[in-house]
Amino acid sequence: MKGSGERLKWLKEESLEERYREGFLWKRGRDNGQFLSRKFVLSEREGALKYFNKNDAKEPKAIMKIEHLNATFQPAKIGNPHGLQITYLKDNSTRNIFVYHEDGKEIVDWFNAIRAARFHYLQVAFPGASDSDLVPKLSRNYLKEGYMEKTGPKQTEGFKKRWFTMDDRRLMYFKDPLDAFARGEVFIGSKENSYKVLEGLPPSTQGNHWQHGITIVTPDRKFLFACETEDDQLEWITTFQKVISRPMLPQEYAVEAHFKHKP
Repeated sequence: MKGSGERLKWLKEESLEERYREGFLWKRGRDNGQFLSRKFVLSEREGALKYFNKNDAKEPKAIMKIEHLNATFQPAKIGNPHGLQITYLKDNSTRNIFVYHEDGKEIVDWFNAIRAARFHYLQVAFPGASDSDLVPKLSRNYLKEGYMEKTGPKQTEGFKKRWFTMDDRRLMYFKDPLDAFARGEVFIGSKENSYKVLEGLPPSTQGNHWQHGITIVTPDRKFLFACETEDDQLEWITTFQKVISRPMLPQEYAVEAHFKHKP
């Protein structure tokens, strides 16, 4: 690992070199799960990462704004040692893209280019912030991922097994770990804003489910989850508690407001 000062120097150099990058990555198809070679272009001038379905395509298949871009290595999930999960916001919902490259250095270079682009974007967006404040915001790993069971808002529907990802304050759930879009997202605020996590489920809970329950209380409703093992339950509760004990940032109130107005 590079030391903090060394890392900042490297990021500044990288951000000068990596203002534009293009190349081919193997991308997982949203519907059929096949990995196909796709052209990717990262342009700081345009403030976006784009990919194209065809070599000669004029219009990109997707435009991912650097402002909302995240990248995290996911070799086990993707099934390739050089697997990278890229996420961005589309209509304020999270979209996943799974890619890899045969050459480990190439995928690391893409990861670093995304971080460098994020660094430069954040320097402009937060001119008063020190470099050391910005570095933790360049990319983030998920706080926790794994299977839980969930029931619907009426809490009378059956429990269904879903793959959950805790990404900062967004708890997302998917039918499959490699789905492009989440089936749903829950905003987890702070205890000062009436969010809390409880061990167990309400006594009135119906239906068959795993025995280790978790209840998340938000200002609007309760969310009920069930874990297969006690260890899993403890890990999820600890993760939720860490998020809830953290005071909310001004920009997080805007995200919370959007969740409240979701249809």
